[in-house]
Amino acid sequence: MGDFMINYSVFLLHNQMNKDEAPKAYARAQAKEVMTFRKFVDHIAEHGGHKRGQVKGVLSDMCTCLVEQLLEGKKILLDELGDFWISLTCIGSESIETFTSKNITGVNIVFTPGVDFQNLINKAEFNLVASRIAQSATLKAEKKMLDTVDLAAAKSKGNGSSADPSDPSDPTDPSDPSDPGTNPGIGDDGDEELPPVIGGDENGGGGDDEVIDNGDLG
Repeated sequence: MGDFMINYSVFLLHNQMNKDEAPKAYARAQAKEVMTFRKFVDHIAEHGGHKRGQVKGVLSDMCTCLVEQLLEGKKILLDELGDFWISLTCIGSESIETFTSKNITGVNIVFTPGVDFQNLINKAEFNLVASRIAQSATLKAEKKMLDTVDLAAAKSKGNGSSADPSDPSDPTDPSDPSDPGTNPGIGDDGDEELPPVIGGDENGGGGDDEVIDNGDLG
């Protein structure tokens, strides 16, 4: 039995490498709430018996020092938390001789989890919940005093133009950057060394001739 409960919903995903293959069902973790920096500081202070101001100061200084030391080309080892280092996004050049620093278009921070973040599945239990689109459609139906919900129409709308951005109670509101449901994504396994990613501008997407390296793991 796990110590913590993770809510998840199930969705269908097509194989991008084989469009003719039938879609398969996968799980998507559902965040229960957004924990702000202030809430996280309060939690650490209460959990460890520290003063809130001290915790906030240490965390803030840690972020500043991490950026500073990473930009100096250092790999930071934070024991149970994990390791931080930098990688570069580059535009390819025709030869090594013609490659210059102008070909470097971005500096990325790479993080590999430490021992406390490994084997989390052994500490977790899983609880199936409705998707956020279904939750939103149900909530809207209740507001309108409707007896039924057209989930097919809601999912079609959600997969197309997204849910109503004008409804502040809508859990799929794309205008809310704190909404845990707006960036579903699928995480990688974390065990494999990923190959360079082709494409990506300074924000992570775009240019056809850009490559993001994984940094020096040594």
